[in-house]
Amino acid sequence: MMPFKFPQPGEDALVMGIINLSPDSFYGESRCNTLDQALSTAERMFEEGADILDIGAESSRPGSVPISVQEELDRLLPVLIKLAEVSNIPISVDTYKSMVAHEVLQAGASIINDITGLQRSEEMAQIISRLDAGVILMHMQGSPETMQDRPEYKDVVTEVCDHLQRSIAIAVSAGISPEKIAIDPGIGFGKTDAHNLLILKNLNRLQELSKPVLLGVSRKSLIGNILNAPVEERLEGSLSATVYGLTQGVSIIRTHDVRATRRAVKVAEAIMREEI
Repeated sequence: MMPFKFPQPGEDALVMGIINLSPDSFYGESRCNTLDQALSTAERMFEEGADILDIGAESSRPGSVPISVQEELDRLLPVLIKLAEVSNIPISVDTYKSMVAHEVLQAGASIINDITGLQRSEEMAQIISRLDAGVILMHMQGSPETMQDRPEYKDVVTEVCDHLQRSIAIAVSAGISPEKIAIDPGIGFGKTDAHNLLILKNLNRLQELSKPVLLGVSRKSLIGNILNAPVEERLEGSLSATVYGLTQGVSIIRTHDVRATRRAVKVAEAIMREEI
């Protein structure tokens, strides 16, 4: 397991490159269907400036259907084991299944990226704590299968913050190291475009939770709906949202486009700090 730490206030933002091992992820260009393709993508992302690789084997796009633990591990482990052998970059695994988390952390992953924010599996937090790993706690209303049916909130920003506060409490209670906890408001997960825009506009509210904030908006439908553009033409919109997020205190950017995102982050941070 690679040592890592999430960024602290004032430190450079981290760029997290997405590697999809599922055949039905919403952005076709991000899919890696073979071991060689996944390793090549990982090498390219590292060269382009990725600080973390986030590997997922089960799509969480709206309407997606869960796969079995065994199928998820069959997709993840060959890639993860090889990456852990040849790479010195921390690896995050996007999973909400405790059995999968246990196996991938044993195989070399450093972080579990849990879309359920530790609120679905009682064992997940204990496993992460026992293996001294990091965790990204995401907010989601419902499940990927149904989350976009009719999401409703009275006050979406407050409800997202409250949900993430509960997830943080679960993590801390289980003994997960405080410096290894990050949070994600879950753009597009059980939210309308109006909800997503409100969250993005008020990202600074998440600073009240005193944890590094991850923003995952890369090429999502929100960007497509604003621009009236297909997924292949959403890079500029994704970068715009990323830069705005940085001004609101975001410190981890999850992206399909590492080189462009790294450059946008570098320029935005130079402006914010008034130094090159």
